[in-house]
Amino acid sequence: MSVELESGQLGAPMLAAVVLPAERARVEAAGSGCFSVVHRDSIPEAIRAVRERPIDAILVSAHRYRPEQFEALGHLVRAFPGIPTVVLVSQHDPETSEALLHLGATGVRQVVDVTSPHGWQRLRQLVGQPTGRAAARIQRPILEALGYLAPHTRLFFEVLVRLAPDTLTLRLLAIHRESRPSTLMSRLQRAALPSPKGYLCAVRLLYAALLFERRGLSVADVAYRLEYSSPQSFGRHVRSLLGISTTEFRRRFPFDAAMRRFTDIMIVPYREVLSGFHPLAAGS
Repeated sequence: MSVELESGQLGAPMLAAVVLPAERARVEAAGSGCFSVVHRDSIPEAIRAVRERPIDAILVSAHRYRPEQFEALGHLVRAFPGIPTVVLVSQHDPETSEALLHLGATGVRQVVDVTSPHGWQRLRQLVGQPTGRAAARIQRPILEALGYLAPHTRLFFEVLVRLAPDTLTLRLLAIHRESRPSTLMSRLQRAALPSPKGYLCAVRLLYAALLFERRGLSVADVAYRLEYSSPQSFGRHVRSLLGISTTEFRRRFPFDAAMRRFTDIMIVPYREVLSGFHPLAAGS
């Protein structure tokens, strides 16, 4: 039976939490003034919450996870790629290490260790500035432009969009257990498609365009939210891709214009090839 507890404030990002009773008060305290919390007793109940309300992120305690929940959690990650699933670690023991291995295998990529001084701050950053709605806004027009897709190709683009905000290297895009970065690269190369890195860089620009819609964010704010080491690093990246400064990018490419550019260059010319492509399938 689910526990219908909600805390927080109207309009704040909402976190669905499947945590230990002892962790609940600490999660709520961390969210004070930053995000709302709706508690659920199981992962299936968290999935139901995601379907019923605008959940921005899901928090699963590593200490509450059990192996029999593997399939349910994997379904949660796959079915809602635009909503980040975060693992909470509040103590260290052998059982926690084993649980983290299982959780990683489901596709979960974010872990917050609140035994460290900055753990709760990290959780507030992840949930207080959610990527879920941004990912959905980016993913929808991409999938519409692609039309029919084989399941593996759809998964590739869904994961690409979900991971792009905090993924700077190709390594994290090779999410299939039998797919290495070099394998993924060679598959796209053989199909005469843009490289995985090219797709990753292009999608990161879409996130930058979305963030720039918030007038209160500076170039430095956007750079750090996208995990660049510095505003200068972000600037070099934009100039290498577009030949313009970040200030000019902000002016010339509001999100809708950036999305049109992405689909015109990265999707439309390759739509026919992509319709039957299987980038993550073993033996492709």
